Amino acid sequence: MSIKRYIATADNTITNAFKSDLDNRATGSNAGAADAVEVFSIYGQATTGSAEASRALIQFDISKISTDRVAGLIPSAGSVSFYLKMFNMEHIETTPKNFVLAIQAVSQSWEEGNGLDLDSRTDLTYNNIGSNWIKRSGNNSWAAQGGDFHAAPVFTATFDKGTEDLEVNVTSLVEQWIAGTKSNYGFGIFLSGSYESGTESYYTKKFFARSSEFFFKRPVLEARFSDDIQDDRGDFYSSS
Repeated sequence: MSIKRYIATADNTITNAFKSDLDNRATGSNAGAADAVEVFSIYGQATTGSAEASRALIQFDISKISTDRVAGLIPSAGSVSFYLKMFNMEHIETTPKNFVLAIQAVSQSWEEGNGLDLDSRTDLTYNNIGSNWIKRSGNNSWAAQGGDFHAAPVFTATFDKGTEDLEVNVTSLVEQWIAGTKSNYGFGIFLSGSYESGTESYYTKKFFARSSEFFFKRPVLEARFSDDIQDDRGDFYSSS
């Protein structure tokens, strides 16, 4: 089995979480240069029934994969699998258990941004460079707050302990990107269904981002394929 890794070229965390005053939301905040991305949902913190969420965006340069395929470094479609891998980041806050993350294709372009603050969320885009919960870039808004995503395909990852790494086979989507039948705007990663919209909080799951100082913990898209060279010994037979 051979493995070729492609490191992410952009990532960000977007959120509608309340600021520390529990009055104003940090929808304009950006964390594109932070060393982590985080996903969470918080229910009933500000008021009875209030809901907050955080989502991760991550993108890879699919043109590099196409170039490698033309050069014969990875096989054609059907002979290679692509896995999205993101590595758990330990932290001092509560890590949720027993939840499911959804991974879907982002359907519009977005900017990474230069924000660093994942705690107080003080790095705001002010309609300049970077994406956030409302804007995907500059003055360009998402069609739906929280990001725009294709309805299919949908991939899921289950976390029992909460500290697991993410590893999902996303071959069908990557092949669409390579073929050009779907534009590559990367992945959106967020709590699935009622895990995000329900009445239980899941705060907070963190992954190392592409800006992490730990090179081998940065998110990757892994191409996995067999390059075994086999002989024809099975085709020989004895003859009088």
